[in-house]
Amino acid sequence: MAEKKEKLLEVKHLKKYFHVSRNEVLKAVDDVSFDVYKGETLGLVGESGCGKSTTGRTIVRLYNPTEGQVLLGGKDIGGKLSRKVRKNLSRRMQMIFQDPQASLNPRMMVKDIIAEGLDIHHMTHSNQERMNRIDHLLETVGLNTEHATRYPHEFSGGQRQRIGIARALALDPDFIIADEPISALDVSIQAQVVNLLQELQERRGLTFLFIAHDLSMVRHISDRVGVMYLGNLVELASSDDVYDHPLHPYTQSLLSAIPIADPKVERKRERIILHGDIPSPIDPPSGCRFRTRCPFAKEICARVRPKWHEAKKGHWVACHIHDEEIQTENVG
Repeated sequence: MAEKKEKLLEVKHLKKYFHVSRNEVLKAVDDVSFDVYKGETLGLVGESGCGKSTTGRTIVRLYNPTEGQVLLGGKDIGGKLSRKVRKNLSRRMQMIFQDPQASLNPRMMVKDIIAEGLDIHHMTHSNQERMNRIDHLLETVGLNTEHATRYPHEFSGGQRQRIGIARALALDPDFIIADEPISALDVSIQAQVVNLLQELQERRGLTFLFIAHDLSMVRHISDRVGVMYLGNLVELASSDDVYDHPLHPYTQSLLSAIPIADPKVERKRERIILHGDIPSPIDPPSGCRFRTRCPFAKEICARVRPKWHEAKKGHWVACHIHDEEIQTENVG
């Protein structure tokens, strides 16, 4: 099914390194590749520090990539394009941030926050047109037009996130990166925001990269799910396949931690406990980065980085357990 869809975003061998000292390099994102198809929601999950948020910020060019390509509609948004073309491409891709309080300028009124992109791209030609656009966006996200002249501190967390969503929608983007958009919100508000995003996707034909650590919510909203560990993508498949038939030991361990409402099932379920701490991305393990915590690690896991391959149709994984042909070169 996915092969028949149009690729909207292509991420190819993306790397983002940070120089933390003269001799130390933090490999936040280290050779990540995936596609996002038009009209779908791709969920990206993993523990804190795995590189999922850095991946999103690098895609949207808040960080310049160290290596790799990001293609939007087949065009490399980081390539040698004219300023005008690059500006038009960037307009098609927007971001919703994790903390709505920190991402909204406290000194700006809501109307100016929402219209900032409109002003930069000269998308309105009069004050009345600008105000009509702002009012429409406020109503679209479930806020009132009188909210336009208020400041961010006058709103609740959920309302602030709706303002952030309105700002992202202002430029009529094709693709939105939602970076943990509900993690800073009360549980009672989280479902409302997720439902709003789904409604907007249906009405506007939006495509989402939904970054989160709440695995239950990711399954609810995502068509496909990618799992990251220590800067690498370790598994990618349809939401049902990842949750019902996980292949990577790390994915299996994450899913085993999700509580089940049925107490009988919960009592019989075996929890997969990972031992040890997450290694430092400054000095990651050789071979498979998960091997130091993996209950199934073998000698080859220390020598050879597992190949990213399609273990079954539409289900990608990087794990020696599922390798048909094990690479023999030493990459340690």
